[in-house]
Amino acid sequence: MSEQEYINYNRIAEAIQYIQQHFTTQPTLEEIAKKVHVSPYHFQRLFTNWAGVSPKKFLQYISVQYAKEILHTTQSTLFEAAYKTGLSGTGRLHDLFVKIEGMTPGEYKNKGQNLTINYSYAESLFGKILVASTHKGICYMGFSDDKNDVFSELEKRFPNANFNMQTDEIQKNALLIYTQDWSNIHEIKLHLKGTDFQLKVWETLLKIPMGNLATYGNIATEIRKPKASRAVGTAIGNNPIAFLIPCHRVIQSTGIFGGYMWGTTRKTAIIGWEASRINTPT
Repeated sequence: MSEQEYINYNRIAEAIQYIQQHFTTQPTLEEIAKKVHVSPYHFQRLFTNWAGVSPKKFLQYISVQYAKEILHTTQSTLFEAAYKTGLSGTGRLHDLFVKIEGMTPGEYKNKGQNLTINYSYAESLFGKILVASTHKGICYMGFSDDKNDVFSELEKRFPNANFNMQTDEIQKNALLIYTQDWSNIHEIKLHLKGTDFQLKVWETLLKIPMGNLATYGNIATEIRKPKASRAVGTAIGNNPIAFLIPCHRVIQSTGIFGGYMWGTTRKTAIIGWEASRINTPT
């Protein structure tokens, strides 16, 4: 991502935040453009280039009413769609397959002792990101505009690990998800530190098709613990893999998007961007 692209993303993020806060009043193109200090013409083109749809259409995608419609029309078949497509096609990131492998009890208990983790920083459609990997797969992927903050989060998860600032092929392959061309992506393996319950929740998140949304109750029901919505929410909040494990697709039953470890504006941006990929020609 170039410096100008980074500036443009920040403008888009500011616009999305404004839209999210004022969608009930249906702000005009001129109002939003004024908020980000660009002309309406320039903003329309800038936003459409990033999102693939106009600001007006994007506004529809992130409204509560739209979210409710998605939940209502997909609730009964949300996970069936993923099963039928084998987690491929439009049900996931085209031909991308993500496989989760839990760390051994020893690795979990020792908090990464004797584990070597490579990590690097990259740019994505949704801002700066840190991606980290072991010899088995991706163990962490997190958004942050502050390198120190996101690395501290990685260290907290693996306080006894050995860290190398190094880009490897595992990371490169995973980062291809942000190119919008997934034809050359190989199977992505995730090497995760989590309890059996957390791993089950994270695996279930992978079944939510792109462009669809689920509630915490949906996830709890899917793992056959219908009364565990609160525990499901906690597990989702501890998801260590941004975007690849799509915890951003889980919202409140009211249609409100709710919180997100990497910021509610970023969550809104991702949901709207994915909706535009499904609802418009590519």
